[in-house]
Amino acid sequence: MHRITVIGGGLAGLTAAIAAAEAGAPVTLHEAHHTLGGRARTAPGPYRVNEGPHAFYAGGPHWPWLRQRGLLGPLASLPPMEAARLRFHRGGRLRRVPPAAMLRLLLTRRAPVDTDFATWATGVVGAAGARAAANYAAVALFHHAPGRLSAAFVQERFRRAAKVPPEAHYVRGGWGTTIERMADYAWKLGVRIETGSRMDTLPTDQGPVIVATALPAARALLGDASLTWDSGRTVLLDLAVRTRRGDAFAVSDLDSPGWIERFTAQDPSLAPPGEQLIQGQLPIAPDETRADGVARAERLLDLGFPGWRERTVWRRESTANGRTGAVDAPGTTWHDRPAVDRGEGVYLAGDQVAAPGVLCEVSFNSALTAAALALDGWRTGGGRGEGRHVSAPLNTP
Repeated sequence: MHRITVIGGGLAGLTAAIAAAEAGAPVTLHEAHHTLGGRARTAPGPYRVNEGPHAFYAGGPHWPWLRQRGLLGPLASLPPMEAARLRFHRGGRLRRVPPAAMLRLLLTRRAPVDTDFATWATGVVGAAGARAAANYAAVALFHHAPGRLSAAFVQERFRRAAKVPPEAHYVRGGWGTTIERMADYAWKLGVRIETGSRMDTLPTDQGPVIVATALPAARALLGDASLTWDSGRTVLLDLAVRTRRGDAFAVSDLDSPGWIERFTAQDPSLAPPGEQLIQGQLPIAPDETRADGVARAERLLDLGFPGWRERTVWRRESTANGRTGAVDAPGTTWHDRPAVDRGEGVYLAGDQVAAPGVLCEVSFNSALTAAALALDGWRTGGGRGEGRHVSAPLNTP
C-alpha cells in the first residue's frame, strides 16, 4: 500500500502527519535531526528556552484543533501584577501606557493591501502613532522595517498582538511539551516516525509527499528556484538572571522594532528557583550585525531590568536569518507566496507558503491543506504523479 511521506518533524510536519493518519492513511515522517520540533524545540536542562519568544495566539484555528485533541497541555497564566509590569520604550525612556494614537489605530479593522503600513497609518493617526504601532507589531513580524510592509499584513498582526484581553497564551514547560504530546499522539495513530533521517531526494514509487521544512531546505530538496519569499532577520538573546523584585514583565520598543520578555513571570518552571529567564528578539537590517542588535537589547535591559549584568548566570546569543515566517510587501498577500500544491503529488507546508494566519498559524493551515490534498491522491491508490489534484478548503480563522 502506498504511504504518505512527510519530510520535516516540526509543527507543520506533525500537524500534517496527524491529519493524514486520523483519516486512515499510513504515514511515515522523516526528521533530519535526532529530536522533533523544528523551531518549536525547547532546550533541555535548567533553562527551557525556545528559539526566540514563543506564544500561541488563541484566536487562530490551531488553538481549538490542538485543544480538542488534548495536545495543548497545561497553560501558564500571567499574574495580574506581572501583566502590570509591561513597559513601552518611547522617546528614550520607559512608559506604562502606549501613545493614544496607537490605541486609536486598534479600532481600525481594515487596511489596504497595496499601500505600505507607514503611509496608510500616518494618514489615520499621524506619523508618531504610525511609527509606534509598526514597531509594536514587530513582536509578531520579526522584521526590521514593519512600516514598509503591506498595510493589511501589518495591521492584522498589530491588532492581534495588541488585543485586550491578550490572545497570546503560554504552554507550561515550553513549546517542546506540545511537540512531545503531538509526537505521542501521532505514534498512537500509527505514524512511523524516523528521526536522524535526512532526505536528500524525494522517495520514488511511493505515495504523496508533504515537504514540511524551511523554504530554503524545500528549495534545495525539490530543485525549485521559485521557492523563495521575504522573511525577517532577527537577533535572539536569552538570559538567565538572579531574581530581583520590580523587574519588567516585558519591554516593547516603540522607537525601533524590538521585544524583550521575562518568560518566568508566567512560567517559573523554565528556570531554577531564584532565577528568571529573559528572552528577546531584535530585528536587524541587512546591513546590521548581531552586535548592533545585541547593543539595542542591552539598552532596553538597562531600563527594564536594572543590574542585569551583575545578576546574569547564563547567556546565549544567535541570529535567525529567514527563519521567522513570511512577510508581505505592499501589493502582495499570502495568496502570492509559493503554492502548497507543487504538482506530481508533492505538497508544501510551512510558515512561508500560501496559507493565511499569523506566525505559526501559517504552518498549521498549510499543513492541513497539504494533508487534505495528499489524502485525495492517496485515496486514488496512485503513487506520486498518479493522483488527481483538487483544491482543498483551508481551515481559516
